[in-house]
Amino acid sequence: MEIDLSQFSQVFFEESLEGLAAMETELLAIDIDDPDDEAINTIFRAAHSIKGGSGTFGFNGVANFTHLLETLLDEIRDERRVMTADHVDILLNSVDVLRGMIDALMTETEYSDPLLQVLEQRLNEALASSTSPAATADTAPEVMPSQSPNAAQVKHHWQIDFIAGEDILKCGNDPLLMFTELKQLGELTVTLLPVDAPELLSFEPENCYLSWQLDLLTDVSLDKIKEVFDWVADECKIDYLEIVEPEAVIEDTQAAAVAPAVSRSPQEAAKTPAASKAKAESGSIRVSTDKIDTLINMVGELVITQAMLGQLGQQEQITQESMLMLNLGLEQLASHTRDLQESVMQIRMIPISFAFSRFPRLVRDISQKQGKKVELILKGEDTELDKTVMEKIVDPMVHLVRNSLDHGLEKPDVRVANGKSESGNITLNAYHQGGSIVIEISDDGAGLNTDKILTKAREKGLVGRDEELPDDMIHQLIFHPGFSTADQVSDLSGRGVGMDVVKRNIHSLNGSIDLSSTRGHGSRFTIRLPLTLAILDGQLIRIGEHIYVIPLVSIYESLQVKHEKVNRLNEEHELIRLRDDYVPIIKVYREFNHKADATEVENGLVMVVEHNNSKVGLLVDELMAQQQVVIKNLEDNYAKIPGISGATILGNGTVALIIDVASLVELAGIGHNKEHAA
Repeated sequence: MEIDLSQFSQVFFEESLEGLAAMETELLAIDIDDPDDEAINTIFRAAHSIKGGSGTFGFNGVANFTHLLETLLDEIRDERRVMTADHVDILLNSVDVLRGMIDALMTETEYSDPLLQVLEQRLNEALASSTSPAATADTAPEVMPSQSPNAAQVKHHWQIDFIAGEDILKCGNDPLLMFTELKQLGELTVTLLPVDAPELLSFEPENCYLSWQLDLLTDVSLDKIKEVFDWVADECKIDYLEIVEPEAVIEDTQAAAVAPAVSRSPQEAAKTPAASKAKAESGSIRVSTDKIDTLINMVGELVITQAMLGQLGQQEQITQESMLMLNLGLEQLASHTRDLQESVMQIRMIPISFAFSRFPRLVRDISQKQGKKVELILKGEDTELDKTVMEKIVDPMVHLVRNSLDHGLEKPDVRVANGKSESGNITLNAYHQGGSIVIEISDDGAGLNTDKILTKAREKGLVGRDEELPDDMIHQLIFHPGFSTADQVSDLSGRGVGMDVVKRNIHSLNGSIDLSSTRGHGSRFTIRLPLTLAILDGQLIRIGEHIYVIPLVSIYESLQVKHEKVNRLNEEHELIRLRDDYVPIIKVYREFNHKADATEVENGLVMVVEHNNSKVGLLVDELMAQQQVVIKNLEDNYAKIPGISGATILGNGTVALIIDVASLVELAGIGHNKEHAA
């Protein structure tokens, strides 16, 4: 019976991407002058696992390319070759190529990056070069009289008893592929041992009942032989016995000096995804057993409470005692439900180190390209946030770090001239604050040039010719669409596209971004985000017969406004005077086409919300309860609605829509009224 391996491929993809991340981390941290043996072993094991898994699933392009990496790494870890900076560059580029190849397999698209062929050639050239750590005549080891350069090499005869586990085939492991890999290590003889199969009625066609005796004549170590069975060592019984034979010295051939070559057909050449973003927003998540155990305990408590309430419901007569028990049961149910909700949310929480891990490579590549010395400092890597938030905040973070590298940090000679160290610092820090997560991206570079920003803003007509602004308001101008102070357009910046997108993306997550900068000392961007996008703390409001939810994080204050505080600009737009500020009003009933109790500002309630560091007032009929609500995505079930970010189901079973403040302001068309009024 043929087994469909595709059901296991997702696990392979996830483990391979984790292995590539581990390889990249170790390669970035490695000291070329004194490489750490354990780091090299970690890199080798990751490559070996990817090669073994890809071979099992028939991903020959990945397997063949990874075989070259594995061979190079094997020679380095056996001290037959000295690791160089060129090797590190090749391996880092190979990590990028393998990511692309795996992304293409995940999305079932083609991959044909020219870098693949370049790296294959460089790897083959590296492997064909001398592997001796000291290959010069001066340092060549002295040859003893009894030896010759082609001295005989002892080969060992290993007898391997391989008893397959019953579930080995179900897990996607094929013994034939292991034997094929074993054959590459020497002369292999495979003998099938007598089969001890069960009776026909109890025979399971997906189980494996076979065992083999493998005789291998090889000159490699036992550790290398065991590596072939790494994937199944825990599922199978494998015994190794060395057969000692007299006169076991065999003349070696000169073929051992030839570097391994990989032949591949054009069809197997690497396939590359079409220029689409095939980055893996993985549909799965790894969860610790502690979190699962807590969840199971919570479900157990719910079952007990449900049984108690069920017994009370079966009573024919309601007594005072049973009513007390019913109230107690309902309180317990509410408590257990709250605990269960928290436990479920914890399952979605992952350390922000998953996002931070991509920045060492980014900083290394850009700093080398620009001739800058940069040290990346990571803090709060264990801070957890929701997986969905993590995936959506990475791109804004990447843009901010690139900005710091391009605009913020100076070149070494400039830093020294300004009394700083040659190497600049970029710090990523994450921590919890209340019900939010705070991510700080800071550098000790030149800071923002307020004079240059103000001059550029005047040229673009964003600021009047004679208008003066405080530094914090000048800093906010960099978030304006199309704004850039770069003198030249580069592949990193200068097109005026980016900071406005960063701000918009963060606001779409119900978050905020603040900026502080000191000329000559650096800048700090502070991002505040909710811990999760699945649940939010909301304020219920009523407009006519309709109930809406507004995120509490957006609300500044709520008040009743007197008639004399209202200024009418025209039929469409009104402002209220709030202390020393003017706040534009959005009549929500008009935007959503409702019949409302209050159609004039002075007859209703004004809820002041924050948008883009300014205030906007929403006219509503009534403030109701505050409560946590579970967000349901409208786009998945219906369609995108302007001014609405999602929906939720209230305790009485009715549906309430959740207002998206940024989208509502855009819908009302009053984004710039406040500036004009002021």
